[in-house]
Amino acid sequence: MNDTPGWASPGSPSDGQEPSASGPAGPTGQPAQPGQPDRAPDGPGVKWSKEQPPPSQWSAPTGPSGAPGHGPVPPPPPGPGWGGTPPGGGPGGWGNGWGGPPPAAKPGVIPLRPLGVGEILDGAVSTMRTYWRTILGISLTVAVITEIISVLVQGLALDAGNTAILEDPDATLSEVTGVLGDLMLGSVVLYVIVLLGTVAATALLTTVTSRAVLGRPVTIGEAWRDARPQLLRLLGLMCLLLLITAAVVTVGALPGLLVGLTGGGAGAAIALTVLGLLGAAVVAVWLMVRFSLSSAALMLEKQGIVKALSRSAKLVRGAWWRVFGIQVLAALLSGLVASIIVLPFTFIAGAFSDNGVTGFLESAGGDFGWTFLIISGIGSVIGSTITFPITAGVTVLLYIDQRIRREALDLDLARAAGLHGHGPDATPGG
Repeated sequence: MNDTPGWASPGSPSDGQEPSASGPAGPTGQPAQPGQPDRAPDGPGVKWSKEQPPPSQWSAPTGPSGAPGHGPVPPPPPGPGWGGTPPGGGPGGWGNGWGGPPPAAKPGVIPLRPLGVGEILDGAVSTMRTYWRTILGISLTVAVITEIISVLVQGLALDAGNTAILEDPDATLSEVTGVLGDLMLGSVVLYVIVLLGTVAATALLTTVTSRAVLGRPVTIGEAWRDARPQLLRLLGLMCLLLLITAAVVTVGALPGLLVGLTGGGAGAAIALTVLGLLGAAVVAVWLMVRFSLSSAALMLEKQGIVKALSRSAKLVRGAWWRVFGIQVLAALLSGLVASIIVLPFTFIAGAFSDNGVTGFLESAGGDFGWTFLIISGIGSVIGSTITFPITAGVTVLLYIDQRIRREALDLDLARAAGLHGHGPDATPGG
């Protein structure tokens, strides 16, 4: 049909539908006479089409008020499209006014949509608050075991290598070398212990946080059974990241060391070494942020080490500064919490040491005894119990957020949580 401006039939014409037997109405509302040209009521010279839609699918143009068919015709009922009831104005609407789409589904600790910085931090804290029995059970167990071994290693290493020899001007070279060897060995053992504890806590807490996103609790036994097959791979991933960092630092410092060894001048060697280390630090930070989501990818996707690194690099690409900022914020928050807890225990431990707080401060903390190690270890356990879940939770939620932004993971999470109607094809408000 020939639609006039501002008016369009809401349906498509029916094929083969003929006008009524009396024909279309003429200008006066009477049936047109045989042989008289069909004219629209809007004015002479405009003909009706031979094929019209059924009366239920369209509304006649507005004519003079009076007889039926000439008065103002009410608009058709609102349909489900953009011309219907405004959002929030009735059933099936957005329910949010004109402010935007409906709130995202939230089966667990986060809404299933791209997250803000505050939502990621809040999600990590909410996981601790909601599943505190499992979270604290895991982190407390790992922290206690790690700290007990650390205290034993430190106490035995310090006893075996009397640090007072380092301050003795009459000490022989072999004595000094023996003490330094014992201290270095103790430091390495301590670092390995901390690394193993971090790996175990990260693996178990990653599983708990991923279930918390779906609103599903998990016991310590279930978390262990799920994480156990990936523990060796996670340990290998951590060691590989450490080797990468060490290699970058070595390459950065190597030019300065070579200049010093070849007699190029002490000043030039020192300057070149410092510049090399600064450049190496920048590269190391860039790589660590790029691979910061690899542990979550390895645990949740059951990937290998190399695949987990490539997945992390893919997810961080284009969002490096955002990931860096959130990770730094989480690290600062964890460090602040740990300091608030550990420092009072450190001073209490110094007060119970042989020389008191004054002697402890004057010796710059070098006079470690069993009393000091045990009391400060209690503070370390409490601090680690709280900070482990924060750092692991932020990493997992950041990984999930990046996958939601890039891969629409929220749809898969909604299906896994048993939600219906979540996604672009869902009914608004459903």
